[in-house]
Amino acid sequence: MESREKFNWSGSTPADLRNGSTVTEFILMGFEQSTPSTRALLFALFLALYSFAMAMNGLIIFITWTDPRLNSPMYFFLGHLSFLDVCFITTTIPQMLIHLIMKNHVISFVSCMTQMYLVFCVGVAECILLAFMAYDHYVAICHPLAYAQIMSQQVCVSLVSIAWSFGLINGILLEYMSFRNPFCRDNHIENFFCEAPIVIALSCGDPQFSLRVIFADAIVVLLSPMVLIVISYARILASILGRNSSSGRGKTFSTCASHLTVVIFFYTSAMFSYMNPHSTHSPDKDKPFSLLYTIITPMCNPIIYSFRNKEMKGAMARALGRSSLSQAESV
Repeated sequence: MESREKFNWSGSTPADLRNGSTVTEFILMGFEQSTPSTRALLFALFLALYSFAMAMNGLIIFITWTDPRLNSPMYFFLGHLSFLDVCFITTTIPQMLIHLIMKNHVISFVSCMTQMYLVFCVGVAECILLAFMAYDHYVAICHPLAYAQIMSQQVCVSLVSIAWSFGLINGILLEYMSFRNPFCRDNHIENFFCEAPIVIALSCGDPQFSLRVIFADAIVVLLSPMVLIVISYARILASILGRNSSSGRGKTFSTCASHLTVVIFFYTSAMFSYMNPHSTHSPDKDKPFSLLYTIITPMCNPIIYSFRNKEMKGAMARALGRSSLSQAESV
């Protein structure tokens, strides 16, 4: 309690809230116990990671939407995945960087609601998009002759629209369940951003119903796409093992390994955050997984896809080469 009172810049003490005051702002306690030197080091580290993730994802968005050699469904989906990653990290990381160098770690009630909705929306859309990318790999490998017909441009646009639409609609449900009860208790959030399970636990009344709905929604949103991913890769594996060419197997494994690595990173951290019982949550456990899916995964995605894909490396080299040439001509 002493540490919380020490860092309470909102002007409202926990005792005031217990006496009936309505919460109008929250205090993010993610790195409050860190020393100034540690916060400075974390600021430099996360700023570097954020800048790198923005640059790499921005480059992938640019080349997948402008390079005619990458005119295929796989790169169409990859461009949208990078766009989702840019949205995801921009929702949480800039605020965290500001709080690492400022003493005031207050976030308004409306800002917290907005941040949570964007995290819900983008996170759910990414879950579904990763499943559609697995299906795209399945069609390309198991039905190559019918691939162009099955994965037409209209189908690809429809699949991306479904991912975004479901994220937007599902975010409204999760937002309502998170803020359906009034907040009149402690306003300290033991994380560096507004994460649903932690915020719900601070609401008045019994939060168990909201937590159960969030848990049930996570099962649908996370496990349903996971089923599609598992089925797609099971059929891909069966198709690969039935081939005689070892070179074809290696190329196919390399293509699928990139996507599977991204899926494992994202789904593992999301499942821990939203499908674990509330009693097992603690700041020391929650923060590493929150960092994993808010900054580490968006940073790793472009690295994983570009370094294991010759076409992506070639497109990046061409894009960077054109940029260097244009700069040289302008000098």
